Amino acid sequence: MDTKIGSIDTCKLANGDMCSPPNGAISTIQNSVSPTVFNSPDSTLGRHLARRLVQIGINDVFSVPGDFNLTLLDHLIAEPGLNLIGCCNELNAGYAADGYARSRGVGACVVTFTVGGLSVLNAIAGAYSENLPVICIVGGPNSNDNGTNRILHHTIGLPDFSQELRCFQTVTCFQAVVNNLEDAHELIDTAISTALKESKPVYLSISCNLPAIPHPTFSREPVPFFLSPRLSNKLGLEAAVEAAAEFLNKAVKPVLVGGPKLRVATACDAFVELADDCGYALAVMPSAKGLVPEFHPHFIGTYWGAVSTSFCSEIVESADAYLFAGPIFNDYSSVGYSLLLKKEKAIIVNPDRVVIANGPAFGCILMKDFLKALAKRLKLNTTAYENYRRIFVPDGQPLKSKPKEPLRVNVLFQHIQKLLSSETAVIAETGDSWFNCQKLKLPMGCGWICRYEFQMQYGSIGWSVGATLGYAQSVPEKRVIACIGDGSFQVTAQDVSTMLRCGQNSIIFLINNGGYTIEVEIHDGPYNVIKNWNYTGLIDAIHNGEGKCWTAKVQCEEELIEAIENATGPKKDCLCFIEVIVHKDDTSKELLEWGSRVSAANSRPPNPQ
Repeated sequence: MDTKIGSIDTCKLANGDMCSPPNGAISTIQNSVSPTVFNSPDSTLGRHLARRLVQIGINDVFSVPGDFNLTLLDHLIAEPGLNLIGCCNELNAGYAADGYARSRGVGACVVTFTVGGLSVLNAIAGAYSENLPVICIVGGPNSNDNGTNRILHHTIGLPDFSQELRCFQTVTCFQAVVNNLEDAHELIDTAISTALKESKPVYLSISCNLPAIPHPTFSREPVPFFLSPRLSNKLGLEAAVEAAAEFLNKAVKPVLVGGPKLRVATACDAFVELADDCGYALAVMPSAKGLVPEFHPHFIGTYWGAVSTSFCSEIVESADAYLFAGPIFNDYSSVGYSLLLKKEKAIIVNPDRVVIANGPAFGCILMKDFLKALAKRLKLNTTAYENYRRIFVPDGQPLKSKPKEPLRVNVLFQHIQKLLSSETAVIAETGDSWFNCQKLKLPMGCGWICRYEFQMQYGSIGWSVGATLGYAQSVPEKRVIACIGDGSFQVTAQDVSTMLRCGQNSIIFLINNGGYTIEVEIHDGPYNVIKNWNYTGLIDAIHNGEGKCWTAKVQCEEELIEAIENATGPKKDCLCFIEVIVHKDDTSKELLEWGSRVSAANSRPPNPQ
């Protein structure tokens, strides 16, 4: 069983390489510990928290200073292995911690009481929806103010300090308010270990007068966590495997479909091993792109109902049995609830539960254990993949552009495809980039594992700016390619400034089509048109001669080619911002189809009373 701190699945590539968090970021459990005894000045709450963060693999904490967290920030800065990154606002600090956690397995942000906490709340909710362990640390009021009738600044003017806590209770798996030193050690360790065990965010509020005070409980180097390994119910596992094997072995053309919960279940390896052994056609749901190697010999693409990659939905929906590993079926992933799937044909494997068609369900079974055991019981069956090969016709190429013809989106992504390598990662913003990036072919080492990210469940526009900051900071050896729409960029643009301060060299493609295109295709109106900015001028102003930055505005393919050559050549060490001007109606065909179906789902009349 995996007993790594904050571990994420490490997955083998075809060439035998391992793809795992960089720089040994995730600490393993130690067999023996020789704890260091600290001098009294270092035996503080603040230093204990800092050492814990480093110990679990966090080397960067994203923060916005406020008077309630300043002393705590002093102690975080004093920790040699910890880098404090100041963000322009709390929302982006939370998004950055989200992006960091996607690569490192855990992330952290520090904000101030209420005004900061409620600002970061939206990002924490997104991390919760995506099963990401983010430690949200809040500098709270002086411990002497608790229980008094005093009214504090940064509150809504009532002598009740629990408003922020109540807001976080529904978007975190554990909440701790540290307002005395006696139980601080226990609360901090419980919060951090719970985040790692549950793979969800936690809320940790620390009174502003406590971080610098020595206490005997902090006098030794913290002993590394031992996270008790979760175990499957052995009898339940055997019964589930037997039932699933019987169900699948009698099928004529079964298929496998990977879902986004493969990551939280740390079952990516086991899923691929199952595909190797059984020979079934292998697809992924859109939010699982990057969790399964697209160079697998039986990979058939993204299953997304009516907007699936070519010929994928035909194979999946015509199968007489399908195993979905870690799926999320919401209105977006089901294209407005229009998937042509039948429950009696499906095996649904969740992180700790297996449901077989209309028949039995089995609990207390870990997905990883189930998939590994099932692989040994299935007969080889390549029928579905052979059918796919018979009907498959390669995608065509975009029409060749005429000289100086206005740039089309499909031409843009043809050139982005050429940028991808084992040294890149892709961040796709909510919007048409979802659909265009789904069609990118992730090369070996790029998408296996966690080298492609987007936020499909929560779908908060603007997420990608902060996420790019955090992701790039967590894997400096990778060059992040971010595809962001103009409407989304206007929400969170400020933290391009932080990318420059950190010396990052991401490539941002700002797709300027004059509005919220994804909203236009769901329901159009004047509210979807935004004020146009001089985006390259804005980035040049943010740059202000400090750091390495290069910008370009492109309107045709010739200019795009030149910009990419600069970004990958003489400007490869710079943050490169390429504004791409496209027509407001230039969208992917998938968005047109998806938008109409989601619109129909949104506009259903009330059920009769």
